[in-house]
Amino acid sequence: MIGIIAAMEKEMTLLKAHIENPSVKEISGISFISGTVHGKDVVAAVCGIGKVNAAVCAQSLILSYAPDCIINTGVAGSLTNKLHICDVVAADRLVQHDVDTTALGDAPGFVSTVNTIYFPTDPTVTAALLEAICSLGINGITGTVATGDQFVCKTEDKRRISENFGAVACEMEGGAIAHVCYVNKCPCAILRAISDGADEDADMSYTAFAEKAADNSARALIEFIKRF
Repeated sequence: MIGIIAAMEKEMTLLKAHIENPSVKEISGISFISGTVHGKDVVAAVCGIGKVNAAVCAQSLILSYAPDCIINTGVAGSLTNKLHICDVVAADRLVQHDVDTTALGDAPGFVSTVNTIYFPTDPTVTAALLEAICSLGINGITGTVATGDQFVCKTEDKRRISENFGAVACEMEGGAIAHVCYVNKCPCAILRAISDGADEDADMSYTAFAEKAADNSARALIEFIKRF
């Protein structure tokens, strides 16, 4: 079974339309829809924006459905000139850019409970996602995706996150999902389409392109499920 998490309804709309024989179960205030896509068992949920919502959803999904892997789909802000509006990144690792215990001598992003900065994604699933992206004629890359409870919309923050962590995109849930999967030994992948440039124009760009970008991420995910 493939677990699928999106933060917002607009990021899940296209995928939901492809779920056959859907069944809904509510856990921790989150609706989980199970069924099949291209004959493959899936369970999908909209978790809400932010790291805590994402973590609650991922943990509930793991405990209730024991998925073979979890994939997070949605949108992100670009931190590199290699990713433009509606391009897609399949993360090879995640970092939580807002974790900061540097005053205690730790490196930025260091999570002391698990003693790591970066949370890896599953290389096989990530490679297959990248193949699916490219097969649709969408520009796609792999790279580090940075997560924090912040909609990044200032050039100075964009530069800091990029320089500190080598990240190519930023968003608000993937790192928490990867963290939960890491401690539960559940393979995961993070798929994000670019909705904005994480700069002073981010709010306007996001408003204009979030739905189109979300659909690109979902299209790649559906193609992945078909092929996987």
